[in-house]
Amino acid sequence: MKIFKELSKKLNSSAKKASNQGMIKPIDVDFDLSKNEFLDSLSKHALKLYEKQADIKNFTKLVLSDPENLSHNERVTELLRNGVKDPLAKENLEDLSNNNKLLKDLGLID
Repeated sequence: MKIFKELSKKLNSSAKKASNQGMIKPIDVDFDLSKNEFLDSLSKHALKLYEKQADIKNFTKLVLSDPENLSHNERVTELLRNGVKDPLAKENLEDLSNNNKLLKDLGLID
């Protein structure tokens, strides 16, 4: 009789799980820490990709907003006169290519 009750409980619980299809009880979930860590890192990576895509989209929108506006040339000239380094100079390009923060921001290194 006891074996029959246990078998009945198992069948009922498996039938309930099958009937819920898509709804799971948190108590029935096996929590595997390695899977959670993987999903967390995957979520963080997805968030970084989303932020990068949003930055590119916003930058493109800003750049293409008014192609006839040439005020940026005046601003660059003024900045160079005030002592800002020219990013296109050879020695400055070498410094930028060795800048780890810049390379991380561009997604070229981890």
